[in-house]
Amino acid sequence: MARVSKRALFDASIAVLGSAGIGITLLALNDSHNVTNLAAVVAGLTLVTVAALSVVRRRPSYSGPADRVTLLRAVLAGGCATIVVLSLWGDVPTRSWWLVLLAAPAVLLDAVDGAVARRTGTASTAGARLDMETDAILLLVLSIPVALTVGWWALLIGLMRYLYVAASWFRPVLRGDLEFSQFRRVVAATQGVVLVVILVPLTPVALAVPVAAASLLLLAASFGRDVVALERSARALSS
Repeated sequence: MARVSKRALFDASIAVLGSAGIGITLLALNDSHNVTNLAAVVAGLTLVTVAALSVVRRRPSYSGPADRVTLLRAVLAGGCATIVVLSLWGDVPTRSWWLVLLAAPAVLLDAVDGAVARRTGTASTAGARLDMETDAILLLVLSIPVALTVGWWALLIGLMRYLYVAASWFRPVLRGDLEFSQFRRVVAATQGVVLVVILVPLTPVALAVPVAAASLLLLAASFGRDVVALERSARALSS
């Protein structure tokens, strides 16, 4: 058990150190030198530290192969957050190849951690939660520069899950378990891909606008279907 706990601490520490390394590297590539640099690094480091702490605080403490993939995704998401903060202050372009370079593997690896967990027999509720939270924060981070490109409404792509969670505070039925849905799975998987494509500097804004709008509509439809399903289930149980 002590060995497993040490492995979790090691994996979490490597993730934090990796995030710091990416942040320092990005600043070295940035010509500006001001307080924004510190804020940018802190933003990315905070994101990764939260993910790392979620692994260390597990009881019993453990870290499996899939968790390491998810932590890598969190490190890449942290690098994206650093670039986004720099772009908000005008130190780097809103859409840059550096952002795409970090965002693309972070999105693509979303299909890897779950497969690794199933193949190694290490799937767990805690691992699934870490994966889901990493997905959510990555979408939120990427939706910021997309919103600056196509319009503020695109930020709803990244905020949708958090708005759903907020709604569940007032409507507890929304916290219920949902049946598997291939539509939900496909829609969720495409969101990150769409955001990355829009963030490619060569993508025309005229094309990015309708693509982002279609992605948001699909996401809203997916959440809407889940809300209807949970409400119907609650009514069936109460009748």
